[in-house]
Amino acid sequence: MPKIKKILVANRGEIALRVMRSARELGIQTVAIFSEADRNALHVRYADEAVCVGPPASSESYLRVDKIIEACKNLKVDAIHPGYGFLSENADFAREVTKAGIIFIGPSPEAIEVMGDKLAAKAAVQKNDVPLVPGLDKAITDIDFAKKKADEIGYPILIKASAGGGGKGMRIVEDPKDFEEQMDRAVSEAKSSFGDGSVFIEKFVSSPRHIEIQVVGDTHGNVVHLFERECSIQRRHQKVIEEAPSSVLTPEKREKMGQAAIEVAKACNYYGAGTVEFIVDDKLNFYFLEMNTRLQVEHPVTEQITGVDLVKEQIRIAEGEKLSINQDDLKIIGHSIEVRVYAEDPQNNFLPDIGNLKVYKRPQGTGIRVDDGFEQGMDIPIHYDPMIAKLVTYADNREEAISRMIRAIDEYEIVGIETTLGFCKFVLGHEAFTSGNFDTKFIEKHYKPENLDQQLTADEAEIAAALTTKLWREKDTKSQPALEPHRKESLWKKNRM
Repeated sequence: MPKIKKILVANRGEIALRVMRSARELGIQTVAIFSEADRNALHVRYADEAVCVGPPASSESYLRVDKIIEACKNLKVDAIHPGYGFLSENADFAREVTKAGIIFIGPSPEAIEVMGDKLAAKAAVQKNDVPLVPGLDKAITDIDFAKKKADEIGYPILIKASAGGGGKGMRIVEDPKDFEEQMDRAVSEAKSSFGDGSVFIEKFVSSPRHIEIQVVGDTHGNVVHLFERECSIQRRHQKVIEEAPSSVLTPEKREKMGQAAIEVAKACNYYGAGTVEFIVDDKLNFYFLEMNTRLQVEHPVTEQITGVDLVKEQIRIAEGEKLSINQDDLKIIGHSIEVRVYAEDPQNNFLPDIGNLKVYKRPQGTGIRVDDGFEQGMDIPIHYDPMIAKLVTYADNREEAISRMIRAIDEYEIVGIETTLGFCKFVLGHEAFTSGNFDTKFIEKHYKPENLDQQLTADEAEIAAALTTKLWREKDTKSQPALEPHRKESLWKKNRM
């Protein structure tokens, strides 16, 4: 295949920027797409070229396949990188891109389809002896049969949407008398969220940990795993804190899970970067959950401990190259933690918050990485996911990575909206987290809104910041000789950098 010279990133915010930076290092030009709400966004300013694809609503902009492909043709784009979310796991989109003569930087449409349906994915991996959670292997059509099967499996059981993720269309049933009611709710939510009301049931694993394996495969049949990420700190079935490696896996268990992940990838002839997710019980038995056929939000922690740039690897694979790494080359070096900085209020059930970033200053220093798409003065739009940034730390060991993250959180200045930073600091300092003795029920077991220190309101924080600046200026005036006004202002800016 020819070398890629120009990539359009069919996404926005921090992931668009992250892809563009790796592309630029490879000497590849980039094209941004944006909605009218994102006209002044950082990813738009960073790209070599940018195209508006519609109004703020994602259904009229970032999800408009026709407009995206039209932009590619007009700007002579060679390839599309979908990032994550939006169209990244849409098999029809991948197919339309390829039909238009454009390279899709991701897996085949067939692999996306198989792994995008949980029942199809289970059927595919079952042939490869990958451990599965006990349950039904087909969509429920007969309620009485499903109830009988639930009795055989044993309560509690989990009702899950076949076509979805992110906790939508998912219900835990602990008592048989609640089965039909929870089934109706799961089907209804699955229909409204995914346009498909198919659901199935499986055994609910108590005290579960959510551990995933990063895999990368090429078009020549080579597949490797890049070890695991622990993703058990969640709210509403959505991840908040991730780390690599997991503090609980033994080398032997890590190898078994890694090999199982490779088998999952091979089951659908997978190429590109993907993630195989497992549920792990309190005895370290692991069960296949699903495969995400895209780059994950939490991929930076894997990059930190392996030294592999996953986006560059994706691009090379899309160009038809063989993997630049083999399994024997890969080693875990150090420890990395990522916290997702959301515009949410942890003291109000993590409800999204919107507003203006009146103060926005990133932490800095050794072992700190911030992937974001905002700067001071920008608004957090209501139309999209409320994630502001991914704050990542890296250190020689887990204890040091935790300490570094707490320091980074303390230095992260955000005024104008509520964020999850305070909650993340609470988690990192909790004995259950530091000891590694936690599961996906951490919030239910350990967190209450009153656990967080009383936070300043946005107005109080703004007044405090202004007062601090005033006192600093007065002190600076007394300690410096008289200067011309423009000279003094210049010195002020220099001292504040």
